[in-house]
Amino acid sequence: MAGCRDRTEDLKDTVRSVALSLGYDESKIASILASFIMRKPRQKSPFIKAALKTLESIEALEKFIVKHRKDYVDLQRTTEQERDSIEHEVGVFIKACKEQIDILQNRINDEDKSGNSRAWLGMRGDNSHADIIAHKHGVVLILSERLHLVTAQFDQLRAIRFHEAVNRAIPRRKPKKVAITNSSSVSKSTDSELREPEDFPPEPLRVQQQLLDDETQALQVELTTLLDAVQETETKMVEMSALNHLMSTHVLQQAQQIELLYDQAVEATKNVDLGNKELSQAIQRNSSSRTFLLLFLFVLTFSVLFLDWYS
Repeated sequence: MAGCRDRTEDLKDTVRSVALSLGYDESKIASILASFIMRKPRQKSPFIKAALKTLESIEALEKFIVKHRKDYVDLQRTTEQERDSIEHEVGVFIKACKEQIDILQNRINDEDKSGNSRAWLGMRGDNSHADIIAHKHGVVLILSERLHLVTAQFDQLRAIRFHEAVNRAIPRRKPKKVAITNSSSVSKSTDSELREPEDFPPEPLRVQQQLLDDETQALQVELTTLLDAVQETETKMVEMSALNHLMSTHVLQQAQQIELLYDQAVEATKNVDLGNKELSQAIQRNSSSRTFLLLFLFVLTFSVLFLDWYS
């Protein structure tokens, strides 16, 4: 480190001498030297602008979820209608972000197709287009992963809500049965009490009591069936939410595998291009060596004929 020194001034002197030799005036030389200190910001492409806008939308969605996390989870803070409204707004946010990502992906596919057509026509001589397409695919993949992380946070909140709904539905089932049985027993006792002091014929009262008992049992069975159906539906909703989260996780893993395959395909394409260049160079070397061999044989034959004529 003791032998190192700043050679910026040497660079400036070299640049000044080269610029003067090329015929630059003092104003151009001053602008070149100023560019070493203050670099002009690069202008962003429309794709980068759209990607940054999508990233801002995803960040806004994440802030919205963090802001309404307690309101969505805690039932004492909000009602079911407000929680449904929050869920609807999050769904609209996610749909908009997904549409923006799909637009970027379609734009990349169109550019890739146009680049491939130009390559077939021989209008492109370097691999810069393939590198740009790979970079854009990486940007879209990063946006998709970021959106997946945000949606996974909301899926966890939704699973908590469904678990709370199931927990509220399970203990509510048994007291209703007890209440139904108590009401039936109370109705029977009241009917028996009302029937004792009065002198009515026994047969019509017995038939009417049997009909009331049958209707009570039918209502009890219907309510029990409805409660079972509601509990089964809520359990299936929780399972569907968990399966949805699991499926999104597998989709993310597949996206990573697709990215790896794409990188390998790009590398294989580069290797094929290098192989084609090596083959073309080998063909050129072969043709040049063949020409040299023919020339050598021609000169040798002419020399032999000349020596034979001379002798």
